[in-house]
Amino acid sequence: MKESLKPGMSAEQTITTTPEMGIVHLGPDAPRMYSTPSMIQLMEGTCVHFLTPHMDAGEQTVGFHIDVRHLAPTTIGQKVRGKVTLKEIKGRRLLFSVEAYNEDGTKIGDGIHERAVVNIDRFSGQK
Repeated sequence: MKESLKPGMSAEQTITTTPEMGIVHLGPDAPRMYSTPSMIQLMEGTCVHFLTPHMDAGEQTVGFHIDVRHLAPTTIGQKVRGKVTLKEIKGRRLLFSVEAYNEDGTKIGDGIHERAVVNIDRFSGQK
């Protein structure tokens, strides 16, 4: 991990929701809404996108804890913005606050997410 990574740094990523990101368990007649797993994927993906330039060669991060609330619905087709802020670095462990907002500006999710810096070869069993 490079020394460029500091607590307080943040990043954002905006996506447009697609039918594949919608809930399906309410049946075919229910309105198509953005699912919690898709929101979590946006939060984790924003962390990875933010962290990658701060990793040394052969390193990447893996998520090991997430605790989020899905606060409000978002219809499929709307844009959603994920925001992540690095709160703490403890050795190879990274703690983030995570948030998501729909295009109306409504906060639709928040929580914390923890990631660990790993050696890719060792993690995948290559070495």
